[in-house]
Amino acid sequence: MRDPDLPPVDSPEPAPPAPRFAAQRRVRLLRRLAPRAILASAVLAAGASATADDWPQWLGPQRDGVWRETGLLEQFPAGGLPVRWRVPVGRGYVGPAVAGGRLYLVDRQAGTMPPRTRGDRTVPSIPGTERVCCLDAATGATLWETVYDCSYRIAYDAGPRATPVVAGGRVYTLGAMGDLKCLNATNGQVLWARRLLQDFGLADPPFWGYASHPLLDGDRLICLVGGTGSAVAAFDKHTGRELWRALTAVEVGYAPPVICVVQGKRHLIVWHPDAVCGLVPETGRVLWTQPYPPTGKPRRPEVTIATPRWDGRRLFVTTFYHGALLLEPGADSVRVVWNRKSTRQSVLNDGLHGVISTPLFRDGCIYGVCGFGELRCLDAATGNRRWETRAATGGASGLFATVFMVEQGDRCWLWNDQGELILARLAPAGYTELGRCKVLEPAENTRGRNVLWCHPAFANRHLYAHNGRELIAVSLEAPSPALRPRADGPAPARGDAARSGMDPAPRHDR
Repeated sequence: MRDPDLPPVDSPEPAPPAPRFAAQRRVRLLRRLAPRAILASAVLAAGASATADDWPQWLGPQRDGVWRETGLLEQFPAGGLPVRWRVPVGRGYVGPAVAGGRLYLVDRQAGTMPPRTRGDRTVPSIPGTERVCCLDAATGATLWETVYDCSYRIAYDAGPRATPVVAGGRVYTLGAMGDLKCLNATNGQVLWARRLLQDFGLADPPFWGYASHPLLDGDRLICLVGGTGSAVAAFDKHTGRELWRALTAVEVGYAPPVICVVQGKRHLIVWHPDAVCGLVPETGRVLWTQPYPPTGKPRRPEVTIATPRWDGRRLFVTTFYHGALLLEPGADSVRVVWNRKSTRQSVLNDGLHGVISTPLFRDGCIYGVCGFGELRCLDAATGNRRWETRAATGGASGLFATVFMVEQGDRCWLWNDQGELILARLAPAGYTELGRCKVLEPAENTRGRNVLWCHPAFANRHLYAHNGRELIAVSLEAPSPALRPRADGPAPARGDAARSGMDPAPRHDR
């Protein structure tokens, strides 16, 4: 959970009210079905309804993985979740950002793969473009797009990874090859741009591309960069001018930087494959360093991916190779609370060996997905396992199986790599599933499994998600009392939509 003393990290300025999708739909239905008095009441209710929440950056408005909207459904409807719209998109792993009634996404169109000789294990340079696009969040219609050339020299070359940041009428994006851009959020005009490889004299990008989601903190845009003395750097958000650079790392890794309040002082947490560090966010001065891994040596290329989680006093990180590490930072020092890892790699028998999934840290427990798809609950005091289940990842063992988890009240929305949306409760006593619906088909094959690694956005009482082929908006708003199914029987089936678990929706060409 977010520390109560920690203000939102450069939360976007108040955006215009997002479209009240469901309220408008109720008005249309009641116009046909209800007397004028009921219609008037519905119109008043629509006008007085609370502004829907945005999802303007990685992990939401406060960058803590909590969805604070109300008025959401309690159970999935028998006929399936209604899809508001669907549009084709390019490939990539970027999760959308939603702000002010608009959706922002970065994707890729690859060119022709160059010819290769048998046995060649080098990473080829693949021509192509990256695209920043802006859509109407209510309809899926394209409002603008900005395309630039970008040849890839990375593994897993489907497309970009980092979620855009939207604030103050600007959108900040980071491409897989280090193209850092600031664009006008209204029309897509590029206001400034940096090319991290060239600007910092780096020969190569991270092995799996730039994937660490940029952090907007006051007037600073903070990014992992790489190299000697520049593992992390801060840029002026208005001009792109470099403000400071810090740290040296053999590999820069992929975990996003975070801000924590430690004993009343703000610390910038940077976790790269050689250390977990606390810095002064205004200057980049290093406050403390914990070598990583705490025992043994790094395994190259390393997989520091999951966002570090903070509970107000302790900091948790997890990787596939090195298990689970809990730290307790001080003003200028840090101590290891515990370090739990498996004694075998074929069966992960201890700790939490996370890969892509960002854990939850709340109520004295840590919830996360282990390397073979085991959703585990650890006691934060000791690291001991309370329970585990594979229900959230499909029921069977799957290497690097992934779930994107978002808290909402006493429930969690789980988006797994099979394109299923699950509503569940995660508690120290166990896992309780409340509903599940297939939303998208996984469109990428890796490690013998078809997977979907594109994390969603939760905004406007909707889920916005894509699989590298199509982007959809799915309503999660609770039905009005007048439109809820009768208690004496299930809702009637609705043809193909009911059989597939989804409602039909209009399609738009890109």
